Amino acid sequence: MTNFNKFGDFQFDVLREVGNIGAGHAATALSKLIQKEVDMKVPQVNIITFDEIADFVGGAESVVVAVFLRVEGDCPGNMFFIVDLDSARNLLHQMLGMVEGGSGELSEMEMSALHEIGNILTGSYLSSLADFTHLSMHPSVPALAIDMAGAILSYGLIELGQAGDYALTINTAFFEGNEEVKGHFFLIPDPDSLEKLFLSLGVPLDGNY
Repeated sequence: MTNFNKFGDFQFDVLREVGNIGAGHAATALSKLIQKEVDMKVPQVNIITFDEIADFVGGAESVVVAVFLRVEGDCPGNMFFIVDLDSARNLLHQMLGMVEGGSGELSEMEMSALHEIGNILTGSYLSSLADFTHLSMHPSVPALAIDMAGAILSYGLIELGQAGDYALTINTAFFEGNEEVKGHFFLIPDPDSLEKLFLSLGVPLDGNY
């Protein structure tokens, strides 16, 4: 198995470029959806172990909104878009102009809107990654869940199938005016898929570059 702890600047520069392109496409798609100008921060890109994912979004018991799907094709794996509840409500009430719903449960309409937004954003990232790598990568029908992060990750991976040991993380923040929405994208390739992904980018994985 490749030791991704040995990654250097060159590998992460490639990852950041993929993240930048994906975030740009996602911001454009979100702008079209809400009919407002949306800016983005430069994404932070990293590779973490699967066990670190829940900690990355505030801990296994933190309640989050997640859209998750199965990546099929040349580089199979699982993909999650996760935001905390505050960011989700910010997106709904500030960006989409939905009536403030307080701190209670989200309505069916709000859930549907989040599902559509998550679908668009994950699709934007995945299509960017596919274009960049020239690999066939297409999404399954996405699912939406609101629950503790640990429960969502466990359930999602059971539903979606096997998972690798590492996750490619792309963290960015979208802005509409002064309002910020922070999002976490996790691509969890199946065993051997992450190495295939980097080989398709021409990125050496043995540190000899």
